[in-house]
Amino acid sequence: MSSDHQSKGRSEIGEGSSRGGLLIPSDHPQQPPPAPPQLSRYESQKRRDWNTFGQYLKNQRPPVALSHCNYSHVLDFLRYLDQFGKTKVHLQGCVFYGHPDPAGPCSCPLRQAWGSLDALIGRLRAAYEENGGLPEMNPFANGAIRVYLREIRDSQAKARGIPYKKKKKKRNPKANEETSSFRMQQS
Repeated sequence: MSSDHQSKGRSEIGEGSSRGGLLIPSDHPQQPPPAPPQLSRYESQKRRDWNTFGQYLKNQRPPVALSHCNYSHVLDFLRYLDQFGKTKVHLQGCVFYGHPDPAGPCSCPLRQAWGSLDALIGRLRAAYEENGGLPEMNPFANGAIRVYLREIRDSQAKARGIPYKKKKKKRNPKANEETSSFRMQQS
């Protein structure tokens, strides 16, 4: 058989290479590789936040390696993000300080909302460990970060005149008694 006869019905991939390419029957079209699975909104945001924090560290003078990052870098990052905030936080001298619905505009600064910062730290804390960081060395889990977030939460609540109340799980002791007595009767 001649080589023309053997390659009939086959197409050659890798033209231009000196070795020749793979021979694949032309009656089986090549399938594109499967697309990577679509990331959830949370996973996409976590990746974006992680990349943003990494870029922030690279832009420091001198640049900070992730392995040398500590809680003070995280606090600096949170303060840096304040300039991009969209939440009006009234200062103590403002006539609207402590009013939940201000009657007009004021010159108080826009800041990052506490809830946004809290969620950001949660995503970065998870991303740090997913990217090889040790949980006990996680700068996002440091107590100073929790204290900073608590201070932000409290100051923003006072500025709006709305105290922050932690949501508590509802307990209905009467319902628990009824279900437990119901079980006992069935036995």
